[in-house]
Amino acid sequence: MKVDTPAEWPTTADDAIAVQDALRPLVIASDPRPPRFRTIAGVDSAYDDETGIVATAVVVLDSDTLEPVESAVARGTVTFPYVPGLLSFRELPTTLAALEKLDTTPDLLICDGQGLAHPRRFGLACHVGIRTGTPTIGVAKTPWGDYRPPGPERGAASDITMDGQLVGRALRTQRAIKPVFVSVGHLIDLDTACTQVLALTPRYRQPETTRQADHLCRRALRDATVR
Repeated sequence: MKVDTPAEWPTTADDAIAVQDALRPLVIASDPRPPRFRTIAGVDSAYDDETGIVATAVVVLDSDTLEPVESAVARGTVTFPYVPGLLSFRELPTTLAALEKLDTTPDLLICDGQGLAHPRRFGLACHVGIRTGTPTIGVAKTPWGDYRPPGPERGAASDITMDGQLVGRALRTQRAIKPVFVSVGHLIDLDTACTQVLALTPRYRQPETTRQADHLCRRALRDATVR
């Protein structure tokens, strides 16, 4: 998969914020064409706090069967400090490295994190979408913004706002189970994003893409830290 990896990564919070500010205007929160996503990839990372090792996995699924098509793993060491609002910079190098290993170019990417539902409207999903030029969705486990709990039925949703601006939706993927928090990353609109997330959650709260990527990155981290 073609990836636009920067020659250098920011090392300070000010530099990272400058990158977010420069790339944010490039985000397109609409479908550029009638959306048809035949292959969908999930991206997730796992860390070892003691060693600083990070493992990122990407798993590509067939959208009709949700069966794996391809997967890739990249490992590295976290060098960026822990700063709220800049957490994506801790895993972006290995995320892009894992995506670059793919022979398949997925039609859609699902990131375990925020997109526009971010204090500077530029979370991990936005960054990945811009760097790959691929439709990308952020699906987070916890919210960033204001929302009312959606109804208990599967498919119920409520808007997430920040400073009065719509930035995402709380989406109930399983009846009476805590919702996930969906936001646009790049090249997709919020309605389409929620439709795709529902299609990827036939049995569990998290999208199948995220679940499989989570299992793979955790296994890769265990292998890396045992050596």
